[in-house]
Amino acid sequence: MASSHPSTLGGLRRAVAAGLPRHASVKDEVRFNLIQRLRAGVTIFPGVVGYTDTVVPQVVNALLSKHNFILLGLRGQAKTRMLRALVGLLDESLPVVAGCELRDDPFNPLCAACRAKLADAGDDLAVAWLPREDRYIEKLATPDVTIADLIGDIDPIKAARSGRELGDEQTMHYGLLPRANRGVFAINELPDLAGKIQVGLFNILQEGDVQIKGYPVRLRLDVLMAFTANPEDYTARGKIITPLKDRIGSEIRTHYAATRGLGMDITAQEAWLDRRDDSGGVEVPSWVREVVEEIAFQARTDRRIDQRSGVSQRLPISVLENVASNAERRALTTGEAPPAARIADIYAALPAITGKFELEYEGEIKGADAIAHELIRGAVANVFVSTLDTLDTSRIVDWFEAGGSLPLEDTTRAEEFLTRARRIPGLLEGVRFAGVDDQAPAPLRASAVEFILEGLAATRKIGRTTERGYQAAEQPAQRRATRRDEPSLDDLPPMPGGGKKKYYN
Repeated sequence: MASSHPSTLGGLRRAVAAGLPRHASVKDEVRFNLIQRLRAGVTIFPGVVGYTDTVVPQVVNALLSKHNFILLGLRGQAKTRMLRALVGLLDESLPVVAGCELRDDPFNPLCAACRAKLADAGDDLAVAWLPREDRYIEKLATPDVTIADLIGDIDPIKAARSGRELGDEQTMHYGLLPRANRGVFAINELPDLAGKIQVGLFNILQEGDVQIKGYPVRLRLDVLMAFTANPEDYTARGKIITPLKDRIGSEIRTHYAATRGLGMDITAQEAWLDRRDDSGGVEVPSWVREVVEEIAFQARTDRRIDQRSGVSQRLPISVLENVASNAERRALTTGEAPPAARIADIYAALPAITGKFELEYEGEIKGADAIAHELIRGAVANVFVSTLDTLDTSRIVDWFEAGGSLPLEDTTRAEEFLTRARRIPGLLEGVRFAGVDDQAPAPLRASAVEFILEGLAATRKIGRTTERGYQAAEQPAQRRATRRDEPSLDDLPPMPGGGKKKYYN
């Protein structure tokens, strides 16, 4: 408790008379503080990217209207983050009756115990100050939630210890909702609440009060309520009861990042890439970041992936972290410094992709790993075409079509890789189109070279097969007449250092 805060009701009265703000309700408090932030041009929801012109204005309108509201959106759309940011719109601290479970207003207490204290102590009633962080209560809706959990129940043990009748108000055990009095109460995944529990929310949403266990105990709570839900569940009959929907003031739809750039901003903000410890850190080039983000965009339009479940923003975040870790591992084992991420590191991050989406029937037949590989290739192709559209790759392609090949291991050092790449006309010069000059560190130049090669393979200018690595692109007729006496990868001499072989040829 700050020393400047009064500790008794009498001191609080004098502070209010001297100008200490005293709001009529928590919704008035949020509205007042929101107005101050809007006038000052302060960010309302820090850390939330991509909603400036869509979701944020709608939430602001709901709060200015003093509405309870619900955010409808697929997973990974910052719904919970926005709800938790509402704490910033509360006062820094709030005066409450000391020791009260309901955080009662010292001027007008709700519960019988606090009313009795006020009658006995008067202006000497002890006052505590509740920090804003403690005024936010969040509950994940699950089918096993009961009315007692949410609203409250009779506590026989409390009744026995105090010698009171069960119907006495002071024998009540209050649930989460009454304990959120004078604060924000959030429920995640609202449709997962059982129907009878949803009914229990009617009064608090419409009349602002609750009744416990059928006894004539009514509490007129002061609470701002906010919810989240999946649109598919929220519109499904049987998942959400219509009268509850009718009592929620505003229904706001969230969405994924509209552009790759916005998605990259979110991923850069959330992904853990600051590896400046014993490993020395990892550089993740822009083309790697773009490919990682494009994977999520590809997945969100793929008909083999269940779009009703969505593809969370956590996918590119987790993938980028794994990409950095694979580059870090390569650097630690080969002594390469400073390490730079490559496209090959994205393929190594497959475990961070396959668990982030739900498959439709066709996708289940294909398999999550196969679809993830296709998503990566599609992402590489899109980024390659959009960023290196002015690069003349004809000499590179001609070299491969003339029978050239470039063996490459996952653990190949950058210097060695660049030495091999110098044989290919125009390849090393092409890194300038990716914004990398000749004086750049070898790992960064090697990453740009691999991006060019992977881009050519993804756009089918050079070929690649799982069994035989990279090769010249074949026409359909050529594919039907493939020679059977060509050596397999197992027939080729092993490369120094071990690891998987990849061949561009």
